[in-house]
Amino acid sequence: MNKLESIHQLDDWRTKILSQYDINKICITVCGGSGCRASRAQEVTEAFKKELKEQKLSKKVDLKQTGCHGFCEHGPLVVIHPEKIFYQNITVQDIPEIITETITEGKIIERLLYSDSITGKKIKKEDEIPFYENQQRIVLANNGLIDPTSIEDYIALGGYKSLTITLSELKPEEIIEIIKKSGLRGRGGAGFPTGFKWDFCKRAKGDIKYVICNGDEGDPGAYMDRSVLESNPHCILEGMMIGAYAIGATEGWFYVRHEYPLAVEHITIAIEKARKAGLLGKNILGSNFDFDVKIAKGAGAFVCGEETALIASIEGKRGVPRQRPPFPAQHGLFGKPTVINNVETWANIPIIIEKGEDWFAEIGTKTSKGTKIFSLVGKVKNSGLVEVPMGVSLNKVIFDIGGGAPEGKSVKAIQIGGPSGGCIPAELFHLPIDYESLIDAGAIMGSGGLIVMDESTCMVDIARYFTDFLQNESCGKCSSCREGTQRMYEILTDIIEGQGKEEDLELLKELGKVVRMTSMCGLGQTSANPVLSTLKYFQDEYIEHIKEKKCRAGVCKALIRYKIDPEKCTGCALCKKSCPQETITGKSKQPHSIIQEKCIKCGICYDSCKFKAIVKTTGEA
Repeated sequence: MNKLESIHQLDDWRTKILSQYDINKICITVCGGSGCRASRAQEVTEAFKKELKEQKLSKKVDLKQTGCHGFCEHGPLVVIHPEKIFYQNITVQDIPEIITETITEGKIIERLLYSDSITGKKIKKEDEIPFYENQQRIVLANNGLIDPTSIEDYIALGGYKSLTITLSELKPEEIIEIIKKSGLRGRGGAGFPTGFKWDFCKRAKGDIKYVICNGDEGDPGAYMDRSVLESNPHCILEGMMIGAYAIGATEGWFYVRHEYPLAVEHITIAIEKARKAGLLGKNILGSNFDFDVKIAKGAGAFVCGEETALIASIEGKRGVPRQRPPFPAQHGLFGKPTVINNVETWANIPIIIEKGEDWFAEIGTKTSKGTKIFSLVGKVKNSGLVEVPMGVSLNKVIFDIGGGAPEGKSVKAIQIGGPSGGCIPAELFHLPIDYESLIDAGAIMGSGGLIVMDESTCMVDIARYFTDFLQNESCGKCSSCREGTQRMYEILTDIIEGQGKEEDLELLKELGKVVRMTSMCGLGQTSANPVLSTLKYFQDEYIEHIKEKKCRAGVCKALIRYKIDPEKCTGCALCKKSCPQETITGKSKQPHSIIQEKCIKCGICYDSCKFKAIVKTTGEA
């Protein structure tokens, strides 16, 4: 491919690529996201290559490893086009049968189909599965169709059309106005209006300006940005190019966690291919627009998701937030005006330019436009990536898409917005997912992590877990955050170990409010959310831990007691043999007992007893 020197040449290249595609030709797509790769999707892809070659079908059947399909719970995933036959949990041993039965004979392999958890019905097509059927996939729409390492695939599906519209039809001011009217808000946390951020930066004084893609996704259980980076890197790159043109920037940066090697690999390939095609560099597509990008890899500090800490990290400094104002749009990277948006925000830009601000603004609510991607994880049947319109209820996401809790248990709460988000109880699942409703409920949208919790979850322990994470990740600059989160963690530890006092609850609330009001950056300002939200909705569990020394979920080890029921114990000694502390005593074929002082509450005896003679209790009684 020669370097593209005009928009006309890009259009010609797109036409040429499309002429080589046969929509009726069988194409086997294998999900190549990190989730499916962890389930040996690479081996599945190689097995397909080998089998197609051995059966001399390589020229008749296309094979493509795509980005993440989203239904991570059931990977590795295989979709056979053009019929969109969806096979799940594929192993290398299934490949010969798929080729022989489905590809050659056109027969469906029933055991590989998805089975609806409610009706038991086998579902043949991908888009008919409730997990997908109840979504509105816009940013994720092409993840399962394109090879992330192929610029040709991206261009064939309309990639870089928005860039050509930008360069040939729009002035920078018009682009900013389009983004303003669309109502797009930042998808990385606070939800600041994107168009206004761009406008502030464009108006800022300075000949040199930058755009940055914030891919520092540090929330436990969150992988939305990673998936988009891995699966469709060109859409983010195109969005950054449009943003750079709008504000007058000539250089951009991808800031990605070092723990995301596949994302870094695919971004690197995308940049190299775009540069080779003339879509990065000087005088892009014959215009007077110059732009190129670099990659910076973060070292894993959660606080570097904050804009000013991220900037410091790129500059080679310690990732510590600084006081604002001035904001990055005025004084950012290397002291120059800078626009920072997260991965999902940038990925929305080409879609808005192509389809129009009015189209985008019709999706969602009055104040929260478009769709939002969530990583749905935890105690839920269908974990994976979910994209839904803003304003849908939590009920729809958790039950219609996620399928509810497994093993017949009931969903108790969800943690939304990452570790500094809040826990929302089941009685509020009717709430719409938008920025304002979540804040009113004591949570935040955050980047989109959504952790489902069932009845086996202890809410005090959950608050302690996230507080531990946040106090470890605090940069330590603000004493209120550094000392406040540590003290909250210590109090929560006392409570789950049976050492808590009633006055601790008021102290936790007071500490939480002080940390929220006096911390400088978003980490500190939201770090009390897990504690304050669980105290608001689940204070009865705190009181049980303190007054009754009871953990209703049976999670807090210090409050657990294992006892042997002499009526059920046969004296088989299996528990005695498996106990690592030698705390079980008794003669063969006679009831045994546990020495409580030596028991470390590991639960091995409970799990090993075949006669259910060991009873797990919690509480003073």
